[in-house]
Amino acid sequence: MVSAISQGEILVRMARERGRTVVAQNRKARHDYHIDATYEAGLALTGTEVKSLRAGRASLTDGYAEVRDGEVWLRNVHIPEYDQGTWTNHEPRRARKLLLRRDEISRLIGKTTQRGYTLVPLSLYFSDGYAKVELALARGKRSYDKRHALAEKQAMREADRAIARSRRRRG
Repeated sequence: MVSAISQGEILVRMARERGRTVVAQNRKARHDYHIDATYEAGLALTGTEVKSLRAGRASLTDGYAEVRDGEVWLRNVHIPEYDQGTWTNHEPRRARKLLLRRDEISRLIGKTTQRGYTLVPLSLYFSDGYAKVELALARGKRSYDKRHALAEKQAMREADRAIARSRRRRG
C-alpha cells in the first residue's frame, strides 16, 4: 500500500503476513491424552525467540503449561538459540508467559485443580504474524486406552486399503 504524505515523499507500508504457518506440532500429545478442550494463546517472546521460530526451529515434546498466580506459563518448550544472535540470545527452555483472556484463565484454573487434568501444547504457529500456541486441556490416557486407539486406527487403515483395492479392480 502506497500513500502520499507531502510533496515528493512517499510512505511504503509492508504487507502483513496472512494465514497460519505451523512451526511445531506435538503429535504424541494426541496419542497420550484425551483432549477435552483447546485454547489459542499468544506468546510473550523475545526477539531472538521469534527469529528462531521463523526459521522453523522448536520442539514441544516435553512441554506443558501451568497456572501460577493468575497467569499461565508455558514450560519445557525448547526454542533453540538463534544462530546469528549475540549476547542478547535467549535461554532455550525458559518459561514463557501465555497471553489469554481473564475468563479463559479462570476457567483453566477451575479445570486444572481437578484431579487428572493438565495443559498440553499441541502446536506452535504464526497466525497473521503473531506467535500463537494451541493449548489443550487434557486428561492422561491409560496404556490400555492407547492400545485400543491404536487398534482402531489400524482397523480403519486396513478397511480403507480394502476399499481402495476393490475400486482398482473394478475400474
